Amino acid sequence: MTNILRSLLCFAFICRNNPYEDTGKYAHIPQCDEKKPSCTNCQQHSIECDFADSASASLSPSASLSGKRFRFKQSTHKPASSPKDTGQRVATVSTGVQCDVPVGYGRSSGISMADLQLYHHYLTSTYKTLVYEPEDVHNVYQKHLPQWGFTFPSVLHLMLAVSALHLGSEQPEHREHHVRQADEHFTFGVRSVTSILTQLNSENCQMIYVSAVLICLVYFGHGPPPGEYLVFSETGKAEWLVLMRGVRSILESRRPEIFTGILEPVPGPRVDETDPLLLDELEMHKRHIIDVRQFIELNAVEEGTRNMCVAACTNLLSTFEEVYKTRTLGRDGICLMASVIGWIYRLPEPFVCLLEGKDSFALVVLAQWSILLRYMQSSWLMVGWDRHVVSGIRTSLRGEFHRWIEWPWSVIYA
Repeated sequence: MTNILRSLLCFAFICRNNPYEDTGKYAHIPQCDEKKPSCTNCQQHSIECDFADSASASLSPSASLSGKRFRFKQSTHKPASSPKDTGQRVATVSTGVQCDVPVGYGRSSGISMADLQLYHHYLTSTYKTLVYEPEDVHNVYQKHLPQWGFTFPSVLHLMLAVSALHLGSEQPEHREHHVRQADEHFTFGVRSVTSILTQLNSENCQMIYVSAVLICLVYFGHGPPPGEYLVFSETGKAEWLVLMRGVRSILESRRPEIFTGILEPVPGPRVDETDPLLLDELEMHKRHIIDVRQFIELNAVEEGTRNMCVAACTNLLSTFEEVYKTRTLGRDGICLMASVIGWIYRLPEPFVCLLEGKDSFALVVLAQWSILLRYMQSSWLMVGWDRHVVSGIRTSLRGEFHRWIEWPWSVIYA
């Protein structure tokens, strides 16, 4: 598990670009100065420093937390100016949260106004987009995540990363600026959580799990990256698949302790039947999935591939029924996350390997699933993912298989 989540550090968003590209434009990403006993960035961002030596152990609590508890600190970056800008401007780009946390997590020197803006936006707006509020009876996203952030730096950094991306979706003219903020917080958030994975226990497992979930939300909120299609990519391992495997590893290790207390699932209202107004639409989807299943049964030569694809189709039929019952309650977007992503989560590893290898039969099944992403478009996190995934599937399929994804293509591009 540790190796899986440590690999998250490889997926800082700047890594999506050409590795041979000029890195000067990424100069805003803080670099390590390797100072002893703790580098400057780690001091500022409440992270246990990889370069820390024994001298850090001699620091007393009073020395570590000396100075004013919350000191406002001017950011080092400024937004791009326009020809009409005149006079002095207040810097608004985040340099990372630098508010004090318990001694065990490092030292700090203040909090920037830019980060306060992100924190305020999260508390007043962003959290509402991450959960269906009537079912969040413990106010996990509104109350407990912000509280955890002051004792667990990764939660705070990742909260602010999500908040920055949400701001970017609401303010397209400032998106590039907010994406830079998100990238910085994402980098420090991932680094801080991976540094304590070996210490996963009953006391911190909920916060580590929530951090992993926030990492996945940041990935979605950043928008579809070129060549990455959630469970397969044009080259190598799919980034999001690595993230999902990390979440799975944490759950498999500490599931009973994670889903307790404020994270204990609370059953919401359910319906037994799909709204008659949606029933014809559902039946049409199911009919096409059944046609795909029959096509695979007749044409997939390799028995293992055939059996796995047929089983995936059968499970997908149940997922469609579950999604349409949720839509019957008038809910879509983020409310469908558990059902839609749950199908991917439950896929057996051999079938996932077929997808990673771009097996044509497996990709045809995945194309049927991508229809469900269309019904999540009301969530800013999922905008564009439906077209991106089905387009990636079409590009990866041999021509003779294209007719078997005509239905999802027509639904998504309608």
